Amino acid sequence: MEAYKQEFALTLAETGALFFDDNLVLKDGRPTPYFVNMAMFKTGSLALKLGSFYAGMMMDRGLADQTDIILGPSYKGSSIALATAISLWRDHGYDVLFDYDRKEAKTHGEATARKSLLVNRTLFDGCRIFIVDDVATSMGTKYDLLAKIADEAKQLSISYQLVGIGIGVDREQTTAVYDEKGEVVLGKKGVNAIQDFVSETGVKVFPVAGIRELVEFLYTEAVPVMIRGKRSPIDPKTKQQFDTYLSTYGVE
Repeated sequence: MEAYKQEFALTLAETGALFFDDNLVLKDGRPTPYFVNMAMFKTGSLALKLGSFYAGMMMDRGLADQTDIILGPSYKGSSIALATAISLWRDHGYDVLFDYDRKEAKTHGEATARKSLLVNRTLFDGCRIFIVDDVATSMGTKYDLLAKIADEAKQLSISYQLVGIGIGVDREQTTAVYDEKGEVVLGKKGVNAIQDFVSETGVKVFPVAGIRELVEFLYTEAVPVMIRGKRSPIDPKTKQQFDTYLSTYGVE
């Protein structure tokens, strides 16, 4: 396991960003034994550390050489884009642009003449864009951002290349399945949302780390993690609940 992934795992544990508890429910209605809350990276030092994990992944995958602009979808992705750009410069000597989108086009000030949907207006002809965000579930936010980029490029009459999308933690699970009443069907796997996104858009997705390798590292190294409100190493029962969850809802 790469050094930046190990440091990522340790920081997730130390900050409580990764925690295990009973009765947790995902936004899609399914129960889950764990949760990852990237909002715990909420100080200057932690934000920069988070950016270093994305930068480390980009260096490891050879993506930094291919990137001109790091773009993060608002809101969480915007701070990740900034932190990643800073880390790429500080730690690796790559000085790249960063940007993030608006929820609505700005209609005053510098944007009066052209209702730009990107705050820093960094796009240029032939630019290579790498998107960063915290998580990937339904990929809905990513589809929306791709549409905004395409619209911005059309207004500017320029070409661009999407290098890929970087996410923090890949939950490595399928989407939820619902019955005719719109209620979630427990114990049934849906589709691999990331795989479908890649197939449909041709844009690759690069996680800093997958949840399996993160939990396996923390379990093997007996690193204290927040479990039911207390900090302790992952016990065999908690690990079994995690493994059962992924065997039920995880991707192959």
